[in-house]
Amino acid sequence: MAKQRSKAVDFSVYVLIRLIVCFVRLFTLKQAKELARGLAWLLYHVDKRHRLVAMDNLRHAFGQQYSDLQRDQIVRGVYRHFCTMLMEIVHLPKTMHPHNWKDYMCLENAEELISLMLSKRPVMLVTGHLGNWEIAGYALGLFGFKTHAIARPLDNPYLDRYLREFREKTGQKVLAKKGDFDQMQEVLALGGTLATLADQDAGQRGLFVDFFGRPASTHKAIALLAIEYNVPLVVVGVTRRGQAGLYQITVQDVIYPEQYAGAPDAVRAMTQRFTTGLEELVRQSPEQYFWLHRRWKHQPPVRKAKKCAA
Repeated sequence: MAKQRSKAVDFSVYVLIRLIVCFVRLFTLKQAKELARGLAWLLYHVDKRHRLVAMDNLRHAFGQQYSDLQRDQIVRGVYRHFCTMLMEIVHLPKTMHPHNWKDYMCLENAEELISLMLSKRPVMLVTGHLGNWEIAGYALGLFGFKTHAIARPLDNPYLDRYLREFREKTGQKVLAKKGDFDQMQEVLALGGTLATLADQDAGQRGLFVDFFGRPASTHKAIALLAIEYNVPLVVVGVTRRGQAGLYQITVQDVIYPEQYAGAPDAVRAMTQRFTTGLEELVRQSPEQYFWLHRRWKHQPPVRKAKKCAA
């Protein structure tokens, strides 16, 4: 049985977060980014557990490609990137609008994506914990594209409502990862757009595909929905370019389910393909990937060899 949460503690944490957000908004975005560097330095030294997880993930993912010193530099970069990303998200509502979005992002290989978004065909945007995935959904709303983002609700209901309000500020709708499956199907049946993070561990019952040379448990629902509703999967990354804070939206791959019609294991093939696309994006900007999480938490069960008959 799950431990019952304290409403008083949850509300106190919510109030604290709101106060921190108000404090950060007192600074300019440039000043907030300097604050992020200091916060990243502190977290790197205090958060030993996640720092070691990141180092281990990088060691497995890249082998001898990086030295211990280089891996350490990447991990420091990860803390800086995500602290900076939080500052950018806090300032986003008052800094980016439809008339200045080019100051914050640019598009690469996006012609096919735009064409699909303008068509009546359903689309699934597949990305990972790379760069600033929140800014992409926010921007699509600014452009007038209605998207539905699949997300796991936060355990703290007050914070969950606060984050939901931010995500839905420009018209994006948030669907719960567990509980809103019928709505996801309805969105696709009506030709809508779903956006999902596809690099989360799916547990022991997930589909194991290759990610940086290791089996990674991956949700098979993405490929299953794509096949059932004839939905193209657009693999995208939103990564920072340079020090000016400009983000580049890159379309890495577009996977059409009809390409796998009649294939004996289409679900596995499509899941592997979008996972490979995400890996290629991460390799281009490893310091912007969330190596702190346990992507390879679960591994395929070891099959016991059958005893030889006497």
